[in-house]
Amino acid sequence: MSKIFILNFKNYFEVSGEQTLELALTAQKVVQMLKINLVLSPPQPAIALVTKSVRIPVFCQHIDDAPAGQSTGFIVPEIVKKYGISGSLINHSEHRLDHKTIDNLIRRLRDLEMTSVVCTRTPEEVVEISRLKPDFIAIEPPELIGSGKAVSKESPQIITDSISSASKYSNCKIICGAGITDKNDVRTALQLGVDGILVASGIIKSTTWFEKIFELASAFSA
Repeated sequence: MSKIFILNFKNYFEVSGEQTLELALTAQKVVQMLKINLVLSPPQPAIALVTKSVRIPVFCQHIDDAPAGQSTGFIVPEIVKKYGISGSLINHSEHRLDHKTIDNLIRRLRDLEMTSVVCTRTPEEVVEISRLKPDFIAIEPPELIGSGKAVSKESPQIITDSISSASKYSNCKIICGAGITDKNDVRTALQLGVDGILVASGIIKSTTWFEKIFELASAFSA
């Protein structure tokens, strides 16, 4: 898989309701122009709508380790796959999970041929998660999330240490997030060796979604 650009909508009001689909279609325009591997992670109530409306991958923001069938109110991998969802974020800093649950969810996604992206806070946590062999590990220092200060510039050693740590235990790819706001943040991260980025507020809070997505995505084409 080529380097990945994940756009996490979170639960921002700016991208709720009709704006969810507007942002998804805007992102698709950039994909058509730049031919990059961009993945959408919209609010959970909109995942089926977005999947039917665009021709680019859609991930859940979270899934639960609950059984398919007689369970209520949970978002389970087997069901979301039926709606065309191709993967999920797991263990985001804003929705942390225990180690056993993370392991179970990675295994379930693997069995379903879906993509797992496990979020971590530190290189030490990367070591723990890499042993579980997810497809991607996202390194996001929580203090930089939404700060406008990119980890690639503020703490580049966190990225290089994470890449080094993961390589000792598995072939999972490292991506980074937290504070990414411009093309230089993305370019610096890619130069440090990551296999992609995870962005939310840097796009959602921008003045023009198309221009910001295009700017960040163009770093992949450079």
